[in-house]
Amino acid sequence: MPAPANIVWLDEVNWNSEGLVPAIAQDINSGKVLTLAWMDREALYLTLQKRQAVYWSRSKQRLWHKGEKSGHTQLVKEIYLDCDKDAVMLKVIQTGGIACHTGRQSCFFHRLENNCWIEAEPVIKNPKDIYGNDSSWSK
Repeated sequence: MPAPANIVWLDEVNWNSEGLVPAIAQDINSGKVLTLAWMDREALYLTLQKRQAVYWSRSKQRLWHKGEKSGHTQLVKEIYLDCDKDAVMLKVIQTGGIACHTGRQSCFFHRLENNCWIEAEPVIKNPKDIYGNDSSWSK
């Protein structure tokens, strides 16, 4: 369902030239940043309506309901807009404890140490066990 026109709170968002805004998903209990994704007007509208995270996939050029393949949905409890109105933060409950398509809790698992990126978080579940042979999850 496309977002209706002239919704004041959507009109207040400073969308970029592609009609997108970055969206950060943060665990409501721990405060851990789970995901950085993108939303268009319809994704943000649907996120509020469904109370589940809906993003715009830049690689697939379509709406992406977080967890549509994995079942690892983000239940949205609060939605914030930053001071410049050009970034959104979702406070969520992450179902299954896995936000990343790599099977980790967070997409932010590479930590810079001694000029090298290291994998600082363990894989909770092997992506093949989540997605099977569908390789589209890795894109």
